[in-house]
Amino acid sequence: MTNTTGVTPDLRVGVVGAGMMGADHVKRITERIKGAVVSAIIEPDAGRAAAAVENAPGAQAFTRIEDAIEADAVDAVLIATPGQFHEPVLMPALEAKLPILCEKPLTPDSESSLKVLEAEQKLDKPHIQVGFMRRFDKEYAQLRELVTAGDAGELIMLRAAHRNPSVPESYTQKMLITDSVVHEFDVLPWLAGSPVKSVEVKYPRRNELAPERLREPILVIMELENGVLVDLEMNVSVQFGYQVATEAVFAEGIARIGQPSGLELWKSATYSRAEHTSFVTRFADAYDEQLQRWVNAVRAGTLVDGPNSWDGYLVALACEAGVAALEQSGPVSIESAERPAFYA
Repeated sequence: MTNTTGVTPDLRVGVVGAGMMGADHVKRITERIKGAVVSAIIEPDAGRAAAAVENAPGAQAFTRIEDAIEADAVDAVLIATPGQFHEPVLMPALEAKLPILCEKPLTPDSESSLKVLEAEQKLDKPHIQVGFMRRFDKEYAQLRELVTAGDAGELIMLRAAHRNPSVPESYTQKMLITDSVVHEFDVLPWLAGSPVKSVEVKYPRRNELAPERLREPILVIMELENGVLVDLEMNVSVQFGYQVATEAVFAEGIARIGQPSGLELWKSATYSRAEHTSFVTRFADAYDEQLQRWVNAVRAGTLVDGPNSWDGYLVALACEAGVAALEQSGPVSIESAERPAFYA
């Protein structure tokens, strides 16, 4: 990507989808990411597109990814549309051999994920990075280092909690798995260094504050192929704030991440410490780190520095098992295709 002056120009990124996540990425690239500019907004909603362009000086607006590619307006693509719209964007982007950062999920189901994998393997190397940003959170990274170093002995068990104060009206029972636990289906196996073997869902006493359409919280039990057992509390009506925490049980110790931090206040015979209210603040630094490392990888020619499309396929399988486990008792087994050498 070096020009005739010997200077590497900024990576021209086309952001597909200008909703909440896409608009956030547009501002992130414009304000905080080095070596990249938003060159195109691909969004069929004219109002959203216009609002996003205001935060991306010089960007062009397109309604279709094919039009942006034909106009030679992008060097790389960031996909931030809802999951059901990923495949129609991924395919033309792969055909154009563009590097891609695709927000989770890769696609909503394993069948379409396999189609994406097949298309990607026609290229010389992986071109898709999937936006499981928790791997870029400093605390998760520290815990992963502890697991791999073995300084606390062998990892035996992971205990996790994913808690939201509330969810929107559009949030359904299946989304407990496909929109929320989807993150743990990536990051917890990554921490333990082993894929998910089976998924089981158990229902404790229902939270009376939960919307009538939801039966929650749920307890998700994952058995990993290396024997590590994971239990996860998924709770979306806890109201006190947003919290994502993990405890790792080792042969020689315990480690915890995701605990509240910052100002501690003792006042009127009470003690308090602020908690997050959404993922936007809890993982702000992780989103920045993820995007900066992706830009660096694309500019260096390696294209991917994080979860790839094979990881996205494994998560799609786990989500399908998790959705099935919402309705049946006992563990639901997961069987994946053999990992291609392309993704080694």
